[in-house]
Amino acid sequence: MVHKKCRKDIKILFIIPRYAITNKINYNYMFPIGLGYIYSTLKNNNYNIACLNLNHCNGTISDILKKEMEKNYDIVCTGHIGSIGYLITKEIIDSIRKHRSKSKIILGGALITSEPMLMFESLKPDFGVIGEGEKTILELLDSMQNKKNLRKVRGIIYKDNNKIIITEKREPILDINSVPSPDFEDMGFEEYLNQLYPNQDFCNNFFDYPRTYPILCSRSCPFQCTFCYHSIGNRYRERSVDDIIKELEAAVKKYNINTIAIYDDMLSYKKERLYELCKRIKELSKNIFQDIKWTCQLSVVNIDEDLLKTLKDSGCELISYGFESFSQEVLKSMKKPITPKQIDFAFKETLKAKISVQANFIFGDVAETKETARETLDYWKKNSNGQISLVFIQPYPCSEIYHHCIKKGIIKDRLEFIKNSTGNLVLNMTDKMTDEEVNELSNEIKKLEATYKRFATPIKVKNMKGKRYEVHVDCPFCNQRLIYKNYYLQGRLLYRAYIICRKCNMRFYISSPLIKLLKDYYFLTPYLEDYARRIRKNFNLLRI
Repeated sequence: MVHKKCRKDIKILFIIPRYAITNKINYNYMFPIGLGYIYSTLKNNNYNIACLNLNHCNGTISDILKKEMEKNYDIVCTGHIGSIGYLITKEIIDSIRKHRSKSKIILGGALITSEPMLMFESLKPDFGVIGEGEKTILELLDSMQNKKNLRKVRGIIYKDNNKIIITEKREPILDINSVPSPDFEDMGFEEYLNQLYPNQDFCNNFFDYPRTYPILCSRSCPFQCTFCYHSIGNRYRERSVDDIIKELEAAVKKYNINTIAIYDDMLSYKKERLYELCKRIKELSKNIFQDIKWTCQLSVVNIDEDLLKTLKDSGCELISYGFESFSQEVLKSMKKPITPKQIDFAFKETLKAKISVQANFIFGDVAETKETARETLDYWKKNSNGQISLVFIQPYPCSEIYHHCIKKGIIKDRLEFIKNSTGNLVLNMTDKMTDEEVNELSNEIKKLEATYKRFATPIKVKNMKGKRYEVHVDCPFCNQRLIYKNYYLQGRLLYRAYIICRKCNMRFYISSPLIKLLKDYYFLTPYLEDYARRIRKNFNLLRI
């Protein structure tokens, strides 16, 4: 049992890390739900906690933390996920170590969970939380404060007498309704909402001034695809619909939310639950007299016409699918329990229901061959209309394909791979393709994307403020004249941005006349990507 005494006696700083390599304020990131859960857990248990969102600060991490640490915190908590997670986390930890307060550092999230020993030795936090963190962080803080035996805290890594200790694995939280909803208020959520723009993310496209609330309705996934890694464990658990709606009602009222982004890996596992959620979201929208749009991720397995009709009627405007491949042989190798027939049905019927589709075909699985890749590309060219992206599989740390790359010698140094991974790699992980064939496939994909994606040049572009514009454009699919406000464009002469038609829900790109001329020069892309990687590898961390 966790004791409540003395919790106010320790000062905790909770750091939201940067999600871009920059020393400028940057609102272009996905708000961290996982960190929100940990923060609310600490706050609800009466800890003296402050939050610093580095994304909302100008200056280098070192300078920001030098000033913040003058408040003499006893403990600093942070966590990261993503391709730049290592670089940012290292700079945070190194900056804290320089301060005289000698704060203890607790690191959580996918970065430490996926490679605990490697990341602990390299980043050198005082403690790492492995896996789901709500129960672990409370037990860890209690043990630190009351000098209890740390070995009894399951799911942590730490050093004792120069020996690194990884304690017993913690079981997943079975009743996730018992976990308090994420507390975003102190994390700068209102500031974040005020800066959102329609083309920042697919889920924001349905309003000129989106106010998007991110939510998880379940944890993990019932399937274990080879390219996935679930840092919160492999056991799938669902929240009750009542608990979900309770969180949404509070969020809509507090933040004037008009868009809900559901980030579950598998929202459609139980169709009856999804029907109930649709009904309740529709009721919520009616009760507050406000139009609410929402997006989700579904599996193609349970899709039918009636479900799609219900989703659309409840305000669902975009569904994200994991198509992955149109080759049954590759799908089987990926341990993806779907068929090409199901992919085809879900894709066409979703568009017919006027729901936008966000989906990928990912190439380079172990079983990929020139023939299987051709199956997918032939289907894509005939049917996609630019609605499905083409990318290569990324070997995320601790995924099955990551271990395959290590075994095969593709990843020779795990630490260097994690340090320098851009999240946009083209690696030959196959058993039956040569490096030359994989490179040829990569170049063909770049050419096809440039050729088959739909582009439109705006009729009128009017500056509103800064890099926010009013855009007038005709949809290349339904010919509807569209007017979008608050769109972010890099500049008047050189810009490209995706857009979703609010009439037919088809996705296309708007581009300046100059970009339209340049888009055919797809063969320059590999050189630009290589140049970017070299800049990244030599990046001076003091600048972030």
